Amino acid sequence: MSLINMAKREINCKMVYYGIGLCGKTTNLHYIHQAVNPHDVGEMVSIDTETERTLYFDLLPLELGKVNGFNLRFQLYTVPGQILYQQTRISVLKGADCVIFVADSQASKLQENIECWNELQEQLRRMNKDISNYPLVMQWNKRDLQDTLPASVLEKYLNPYRVPSFEAVAVTGKGVIESLKVGINSTLRKLERI
Repeated sequence: MSLINMAKREINCKMVYYGIGLCGKTTNLHYIHQAVNPHDVGEMVSIDTETERTLYFDLLPLELGKVNGFNLRFQLYTVPGQILYQQTRISVLKGADCVIFVADSQASKLQENIECWNELQEQLRRMNKDISNYPLVMQWNKRDLQDTLPASVLEKYLNPYRVPSFEAVAVTGKGVIESLKVGINSTLRKLERI
């Protein structure tokens, strides 16, 4: 839920990148951190394990200027994708204004993606979020690999609400900024209705 600080004239929004382990969530944040004007982005905080997989979360603060006299800030988080960190994913997801679901497009990862998507839906329901009306973006990542499923298959199994989706290659930035922009815009439209 967006935090509005009237005294400081700030609106802080939380965007969470959600998906299985090694699907490209952290790579999205690294690309955004490099691509965005240095004046608009804060320091990226990352907590990794010995194998450099995200243990808790990555945080990237992003300043987007003013809206109706309020400074607008987005905090971008990732969740750990490994199965054993389910409680951590739930904690990071709390208070999210938008979710970008990053799916690994490899055919061998379809079942894992489906399980992760089902977990996300369940957690949003538990948080009393109406998924059909929630700022959500699907990103079909790793499109540069050999054994990727057609986007239509990913849409069939992972996008029942027909939310915006993008084919992506996070390591090169393809689809990364587009996913972010749509996530930000859908969050702002939701804020306007409050």
